[in-house]
Amino acid sequence: MIAIEVKGVYKKFRIYYDKNKTLKTHILFWKRQRFEEFWALKNVNFTVDTGKTIGLIGQNGSGKSTLLKLLTKIIFPDQGKINLYGKVSSLLELGAGFHPDFTGKENIYMNASILGLTKRQIDNRLGEIIQFSELEEFIENPVRTYSSGMYMRLAFSIAINVNPDILLVDEVLAVGDASFQKKCLEKIKELKRDGKTIVFVSHDLSIIEKLCDEVIWVDGGIIKERGQCRRVIDSYLVFLAAKENQKMIHKNEMTNKKEALSSGSENQTSDVRKVTDSEPSVVDRWGNMKVLISDVKFLDENGQIKYVFDTSEKCVITFDYEVKNRIQDIVFGIGIYTSDGICCYGTNTYIERVDLEKISLQGKIFFEIPVVSLIEGTYLVDVAAHASDGLPYDYHSRRYSFKVHSEIKDVGIFRPEHKWRFL
Repeated sequence: MIAIEVKGVYKKFRIYYDKNKTLKTHILFWKRQRFEEFWALKNVNFTVDTGKTIGLIGQNGSGKSTLLKLLTKIIFPDQGKINLYGKVSSLLELGAGFHPDFTGKENIYMNASILGLTKRQIDNRLGEIIQFSELEEFIENPVRTYSSGMYMRLAFSIAINVNPDILLVDEVLAVGDASFQKKCLEKIKELKRDGKTIVFVSHDLSIIEKLCDEVIWVDGGIIKERGQCRRVIDSYLVFLAAKENQKMIHKNEMTNKKEALSSGSENQTSDVRKVTDSEPSVVDRWGNMKVLISDVKFLDENGQIKYVFDTSEKCVITFDYEVKNRIQDIVFGIGIYTSDGICCYGTNTYIERVDLEKISLQGKIFFEIPVVSLIEGTYLVDVAAHASDGLPYDYHSRRYSFKVHSEIKDVGIFRPEHKWRFL
């Protein structure tokens, strides 16, 4: 039996370029307002069977929340049809309808009646709602005295106890502390076991995979893919990584272009660059430029430019160098840092006793990391040429970055190769 039916749904919004500042200008010039039509949803079709839990995933602005608002009839489609078979409860905007001067108890009665319960039904469930919210001590206080976490806990407790046939949930498990979040998740699982139909939106893909029977991936207002959770989530993660990789390629290309434009003037500098009162307090490149570094890139195992790696992948940092004078004392170095400045690893050719006596005056250097072995996050990179006593020729301080993705959400910085054994 079908619980939710969505047929050929389109939804558009107007984005206005300017806004009338007074009622007079709004009345006189309303026809002249400039706007653009934005289609939030385009030809969306799907059905959900009774008792199934469907996850909606997608980037911010992809149309997930708009779709849920259409299902709850907060807004209506411009084209198409939506049919829901059963009593609907939504957890979209928690606390809508709360009055700040009313007590928590008074707001329970008011908010639950908005969600469709009679006074008798609210009387019967009042104790359960208060107990679930864990606000027994404060239930007679005005909700304006509540913290944001207390406010959201009360709203969730009301909405979850309506006993709906269809539950629509939009990113509301970030409610209260960790123990209360777990409690909310268990309540949703209980509704699932009771055969309720659930549409669940979250950016937490691990929760989506645990809760849902199927996943719908929404992108740019259309359904990109629907199917088994793991398969759709994997496709979505590949898409996100490719998109992020393109952004970082562009960012690093711009850094290299700026570097190329500035290198001409820096070539004329005979002394190490110093920060003066007229210069910014943060300098990310310095040195006497007797050796130049340029065109820093990150490559995958196939030699393709890449800036988003899986923790188990190979990463190659490559850059060009040019020796302006015949200098015998040259050291090349690499440093990798977390986004908050913690050094993950640093090394150079002097420490590792790499023989550079026969290198040419210009060329390309490859620093190969067979397995990234870093946990998920953004990492900054130093690339440098200097003398063995530390005198910098061309030091690029955290000018470059790459990202690491991982399905395993371990903590720390480095992931050593390991395995678990049980005897």
